[in-house]
Amino acid sequence: MTNKTPAAPLVAIACGGTGGHIFPGLAVAGCLRDCGCDVVALISLKKIDQEATRAARGVAIETLPAVGLSGRNYLQFIAGFWRAYRLAKLRFAQRPPQGVLAMGGFTSAPPIHAGRKFGAALFLHESNTIPGRANRWLARFVHQAFVGFPSAANRLKNVQVRHTGTPVRPQFKPMDAGWARAQLGLREDAPVLLVMGGSQGAHAVNELVRAALPLLSSKLGGWQFIHLTGEQDEQAVRTAYAALGLHAVVHAFYDRMELALGAATVAISRAGASSLAEIAAMRLPAILIPLPTAADNHQWHNARAFSEAGAAVLLEQNAATPENLWQALEPIAREPDARARMADAVSRWHKPQAASEIAGHILNLMRNMHGHKFDFGRLHIPENAGCESGGLTDELPRNQKLQTQLVAP
Repeated sequence: MTNKTPAAPLVAIACGGTGGHIFPGLAVAGCLRDCGCDVVALISLKKIDQEATRAARGVAIETLPAVGLSGRNYLQFIAGFWRAYRLAKLRFAQRPPQGVLAMGGFTSAPPIHAGRKFGAALFLHESNTIPGRANRWLARFVHQAFVGFPSAANRLKNVQVRHTGTPVRPQFKPMDAGWARAQLGLREDAPVLLVMGGSQGAHAVNELVRAALPLLSSKLGGWQFIHLTGEQDEQAVRTAYAALGLHAVVHAFYDRMELALGAATVAISRAGASSLAEIAAMRLPAILIPLPTAADNHQWHNARAFSEAGAAVLLEQNAATPENLWQALEPIAREPDARARMADAVSRWHKPQAASEIAGHILNLMRNMHGHKFDFGRLHIPENAGCESGGLTDELPRNQKLQTQLVAP
């Protein structure tokens, strides 16, 4: 950031903490960059943040210290919040942003409050069916809120809540499975089971699949495996596949998720909203095992929405055994028609214009608030922004009673 008056408006996107915040944030960042804005992504000090943003192009990356609210760590949380808030104010003082977007989590709260001090247009995105505590708190301070699931709208105290879906990066789209498998060193003509536990892995999912491997190897002759483990379990999982002579690609973390999803025939996954958005974009049948300790059990609600629409199979972790896993997997693995029906159902959850819709709303409000400082006529505002000229955005008024039982869009 510099003191020189810039030619383009600046948008700060606070998206640190988990892949579920980072990847949708980067999708919006890329769209804003293509529209002509300068963009800075504010991330945490976590390793996942550093790895996930390594390939970001044309987006400045800056870190903020922050501590999430967990249990009763109130003093530690307040101290971390204050440090992050002061640092955000110092950085914004060097070059004030005209817009700040929070992607969720308490790491995104300090930049929103720092942005208020500089008159920025303020936004948040909530990707889950049940909004997190941070977003429920922040919603009253922002000008507009965006949601991935329509049921989240009535849980946010904001007069302008828009159902945009959850953004995915542009490389997430159906691709030739054989080509994707070849990029990963797999056979092009053999089906693939993808196992993933979210951006940081999932020990319980890893252990379930490890226990099920003898059964799966006997039932899925000729299948290949991609398993993304997180750091803790990588070696143990790799050893388990090798012991059975299975053709498997095992990584702790993989930064080309579009290839992993594109190569897969079926996925076993947690039910974070960002992962679901990517699965939907790739039209991939999946078995969803929600994280039972997720705040407000939001992953279960996410998975239930997909399951009730025929877009995935819901398998609860406390009931998951190797036999139950196979029972859920067998019809999808054995019946191409079942996979096709599920692929069609899951594709209905994909909102391909989510990133450009959000970017367009951000640009429109910034133009209204800061148009006297910048030539917004030089920027490309997406046509589907739901702006004055019309568009595709589904605005959800606060006085509209929404159904809590979700159906496919």
